[in-house]
Amino acid sequence: MSSQTANRTALVTGATGLLGREVFNKFEILGWNVIGTGYSRAKPPKIVKLDLTDGPAVESLIKEKKPDVIVHCAAERSPEVCDKDAARARELNVDTVQRLAELTAQQGTLFIYISTDYVFPGTPGDAPYEAEAATNPPNFYGQTKLDGEIETRKGNPERGVVFRVPVLYGDVDEAKGEKESAVNVLLDVVWNREKKKEVQMDHWSLRYPTNTRDVARVLTDVSEKYLSASSEELSKLPKILQFSAEEKMTKYEICQTLGEITGLPIDHIVPNAKGPDAAAGGTVRPFDCHLSTKALKEIGIDTDAIRFSGWWKWHLGAFRH
Repeated sequence: MSSQTANRTALVTGATGLLGREVFNKFEILGWNVIGTGYSRAKPPKIVKLDLTDGPAVESLIKEKKPDVIVHCAAERSPEVCDKDAARARELNVDTVQRLAELTAQQGTLFIYISTDYVFPGTPGDAPYEAEAATNPPNFYGQTKLDGEIETRKGNPERGVVFRVPVLYGDVDEAKGEKESAVNVLLDVVWNREKKKEVQMDHWSLRYPTNTRDVARVLTDVSEKYLSASSEELSKLPKILQFSAEEKMTKYEICQTLGEITGLPIDHIVPNAKGPDAAAGGTVRPFDCHLSTKALKEIGIDTDAIRFSGWWKWHLGAFRH
């Protein structure tokens, strides 16, 4: 631990969530002064209870703690929930970002906004998408995250950084269970064979499941690099970054992998390769939003990723005999 790191403070919003917990832990392991915010699962004093839609409370915390970097992990990440409550989704995914971007600009704080691959249309043949590629979200959730990107760059043009990630998996909160992640939840689908209920599983759209530990490592590396840069160097560093694992698989293929690792048959899971049915309603999903990691590599950030099957073998090792 360097003396410089020991004197730096990181604030992680959504520090009780799937990604936020790993980011908080990684900063702490590296010797940073780290503060997290949460709401329903907040655990003071390390994880402060904070309603991010409460402007005065947010401003008060930032002015009190004076963080060198804020990593904004908190968001409404469910496309279906965004569709059901559009006003609430915009309040959390857009209005909160606008406030944080402006406050961090005033304080001279590095602001890293976690965004999504769903800002891209995912049209067959388009991927991989470079960081500066044209955006065109396929659904309302993606639009709110893109609007958050716009607010980040507008509100803190010098020290605001957009950081896009794909679907994530990792260690889940026991209280929340596997449902914290759209990948982890598929383990429940594999386990629940005894219900003898056929499950139709998407075997059309391509995903690049990425481990939260890798994302946390890259975010701390980015924080170190950007905070260590001179004003001139910082002006030349990219303000949009993307990180993704490279293993490509459909949700059905994820279930196949989990079935092989657990030794459980998945004959109750039926692959559906038809693609989205626009007439059926529901939230539109893209075909392939693979994110290029070129911008990270060009600034010397390690983009290696844990192998999907390897992590799950380790994670589920206690269940194997």
